Amino acid sequence: ETVKTFTAYKETILTADRINRGRTLLRDYAAELKQVEARTGVPAAVIVALWGIETNYGRNTGGFDVVEALATLAYDGRRAAYFERELMNALKILDAGHIKPADMKGSWAGAMGQNQFMPSSFLRLAVDGDGDGRKDIWTSLPDVFASSANYLQRAGWKKGQKWGTRVVLSTTFHLSDLGPIGLPHPHPVSFWESMGIRLINNNKLSDSMDPRTPAYLIQPGKAKGEFYLVYDNYKTIYAWNQSPYFATTVGLLA
Repeated sequence: ETVKTFTAYKETILTADRINRGRTLLRDYAAELKQVEARTGVPAAVIVALWGIETNYGRNTGGFDVVEALATLAYDGRRAAYFERELMNALKILDAGHIKPADMKGSWAGAMGQNQFMPSSFLRLAVDGDGDGRKDIWTSLPDVFASSANYLQRAGWKKGQKWGTRVVLSTTFHLSDLGPIGLPHPHPVSFWESMGIRLINNNKLSDSMDPRTPAYLIQPGKAKGEFYLVYDNYKTIYAWNQSPYFATTVGLLA
């Protein structure tokens, strides 16, 4: 996420194929997704967007043996303690019978399944969505959906709140007039509105959001003219992968 510009990254992710396939899958699995949304408050579209960006809806889950990958990274030494812990966690997952050793595949860094959980995340947050007694994020879509939603819910997802929206800045103010921006610097929606910020259709921010809501102004990669006003639910997506490129694009795809 740090090599490409945000514009190039976004164009790579938000393809017509990914958008159209996401819409199709949202319809095809509407019943399962509605159940998860009702239980956690996380919208179905956000669950599907995460699925689409992490593995292109399960098409690209990684072909590495997870135990071998983690053992290699632990031996490599640069983050040995972290990968040793993840290796032990992977063995616990196998010991519990959630997946067969030969089927425990993932990325070169050990991220597993259709939503790319590290073993520690799996142990904390994976959910048995289909009730078969196993947490299978490799082949069971109910487990994938329930686990992804559980991650966001546990990270603090607020039911009924948006993730954010693209905005335009007033020509009256310079960016420096707004003070520090980004996730550490919240202000109520009313503050940003008072500084001349509007929705891209030129409507007021308060037309679609309570003016008391804490909001953060972000500019991913300092892309020219690309500003987003985001809310606490954006921070839960950011907790999944601490990249403004990733979090913003998940929101846009959703």
